[in-house]
Amino acid sequence: MFKKILVANRGEIAMRIIRACRELNIATAAIYADADSTGIYVKKADESYLVGPGPVKGFLDGQQIVALANRIGADAIHPGYGFLSENAGFAHLCQASGITFIGPSPQAIHLMGDKIQARNLARQVGVPIVPGTEQAVTSVDEALAFCRGAGYPVMIKASAGGGGRGLRVVRSDQELRVSMDTASREALAAFGDGSVFIEKYVERPHHIEFQILADRQGNIIHLGERDCSIQRRHQKLIEIAPSLVLTPELRAQMGEDATKIARAVDYDNAGTVEFLLDQQGRYYFIEMNPRIQVEHTVTEQITAVDIVRAQITIAAGRPIEFKQSDVTLQGHAIQCRINAEDPRNNFRPVTGKVTAYLSPGGIGVRIDGAVYKDYDVPPYYDGLLAKLTVRGRTWEETVSRMHRSLEEYVLRGLKTTIPFMEKIMEEPDFMAGRFDTSYLETHPDVFNYDDHIEPEDLVLAVSACIAAYEGL
Repeated sequence: MFKKILVANRGEIAMRIIRACRELNIATAAIYADADSTGIYVKKADESYLVGPGPVKGFLDGQQIVALANRIGADAIHPGYGFLSENAGFAHLCQASGITFIGPSPQAIHLMGDKIQARNLARQVGVPIVPGTEQAVTSVDEALAFCRGAGYPVMIKASAGGGGRGLRVVRSDQELRVSMDTASREALAAFGDGSVFIEKYVERPHHIEFQILADRQGNIIHLGERDCSIQRRHQKLIEIAPSLVLTPELRAQMGEDATKIARAVDYDNAGTVEFLLDQQGRYYFIEMNPRIQVEHTVTEQITAVDIVRAQITIAAGRPIEFKQSDVTLQGHAIQCRINAEDPRNNFRPVTGKVTAYLSPGGIGVRIDGAVYKDYDVPPYYDGLLAKLTVRGRTWEETVSRMHRSLEEYVLRGLKTTIPFMEKIMEEPDFMAGRFDTSYLETHPDVFNYDDHIEPEDLVLAVSACIAAYEGL
């Protein structure tokens, strides 16, 4: 087993990795930027080191991170999600430096990181894919030819990356001409690769993803699925496990196809195979994420499998500790992403100081976070403050438990998604399990919620107004 792991990330995922290492009796080293020097994870790691320059570049500087790992005697690096987690060059650099990259091989990352290659591989092994272009589209004329043959609507997608960047749904020739350039520029800025491809847009699907684990002895299993259909701008907000629409037979079939794709690229470690499930019950492979996912918590809650622990032990050369037949899905789980955003203002990111903080508790309630009273939310990173995950025996119990937990959650000083999530938990279609990727567009009433303004917040606001008025 490893002696020391350098955590090449920040925030709640850094805390998640540090906790798993603590249970395995592995020392941890954190990295941080000046803007994040007061982060909880910085204090909880056994060692912490400043990287730079600036608030972001240090987290993306693979050479600096590997040199630091060598200097401090770390024998492994866990990249978390985002930053360098899907960078095949970084994984290769770790490998070449004698440091274990806790994730798949550089070759698997390269294959799965290019969505065009991943689609072609899925086709080769007999897994259904959404009809689309087989190569990157390099001209508007080429794009128009495909769209007129396939019919609108279509989706323009970045070949690299994820998180909803470089995605555009288009419904006409005119929209296509505008969106091609926009999607390419956004992809280039986000991933350093501006290539895009086009596939037929599946209307109102469920976004279903299967969590897989694969070891270096050739064992590949899946831990069931997550339904990630409730999204804004193709970015996930609420995730549930298991899906409410999959039959046992469909779950087995999709799980087998997920492991088939992983086996085709000689995959090892944790990963996620993502599908779209249409209104007729047909499913299509869309991509594979070769890393830990933000929403892994719901799978852990219904399987009792520690996925981050499994990542570490697999990277250390150990086999998976159980077989597919040992995996059972018990109850239901929901994860709500508590983001520093204003949902009623197009989910605009917000910053500020957390003036009060009290997390919910009780049976079946889990918090993964890195926020506390007086924490200054910086403007440089993703707005995820915490993940609230609850588990219940039934769907109804799980929804009511999440609603109670959101009511109990105190996080003041800036706008967050807490009251918005609470409103969704009260909405009849969600409570009945009737939702797909169009949910937010077809349920505008969920944006009509109270902001949970507390009396002391009003006092502070009035005091600020008086001070501003007297300063005139």
